[in-house]
Amino acid sequence: MSTRSKTIPTWLFFSLAANGLLLLAIAWVLQREYQWSVPSPASHSTVTTGLAYPTPSPLPPELGPRHQLNYQQWVALLEKEAEVIADQKPENLSILIGDSLSLWFPSELLPKERSWLNQGISGETSAGLMNRLELLDKTQPEVIFVMIGINDLIRGVKDKTILANQQLIVRYLQQVHPQAKIVVQSILPHSTDKVTWEGRDRLLKIPNSRIRELNRQIKAIAQDEGIIYLDLYPLFADTEGNLQIELSTDGLHLNPQGYLVWRNALLVLTQLLLEPAAKE
Repeated sequence: MSTRSKTIPTWLFFSLAANGLLLLAIAWVLQREYQWSVPSPASHSTVTTGLAYPTPSPLPPELGPRHQLNYQQWVALLEKEAEVIADQKPENLSILIGDSLSLWFPSELLPKERSWLNQGISGETSAGLMNRLELLDKTQPEVIFVMIGINDLIRGVKDKTILANQQLIVRYLQQVHPQAKIVVQSILPHSTDKVTWEGRDRLLKIPNSRIRELNRQIKAIAQDEGIIYLDLYPLFADTEGNLQIELSTDGLHLNPQGYLVWRNALLVLTQLLLEPAAKE
């Protein structure tokens, strides 16, 4: 047999190694956060088995005509989508709710083992999200992923108001969806002086230290309410605590590589917290 047929291309070796190291890093961060809630420690082999890594497109996600909708049109569209899901009752339903970061999550990068309903709206605030949670009342999700807050900060909303709204969102979801696992995700950092987003001046008025403190209090709310807190911040931050520009399109929003990091965090979280519970 030719030895050439056994040779592994160098690029493939480094690609696999990079993906493996990324997943192990995410698993380490999440296990450190969730030692209090994981029924039994998960081995590295358990976390990595069967995970596929699609090659991210170099282009930003295509938004299509949905991007042209105004807020009320968005809400009407999401209401119809929620009604369809409520009628279909898919198994292993996960719901993303939040702002443009959730909205632009490429569907091809979402974990394939689950059904997904994306209820993100560009520019959404915590108050706006709270006011439309009833659209999900008839759905039967297994997991609801919440990420909200950055637009509140950009609009000058006070921290105490953001935190109060976060708590109201959590309590509403717990009451209406008692069977679902509620996952509140941290607010992500921005890239400070590397930001090119059109609202750069407003964003630079928000220090990432403020976002970290807000996340600390959001985590406390999650612990008080007995839900899951997913701290994505350290997975996206550089050594100075700012959003890694390599994971972003404009210093605020994520590029495909950024969404791949988020996707892997969702995969690890699912295997650490959701699958063990299902086997009990």
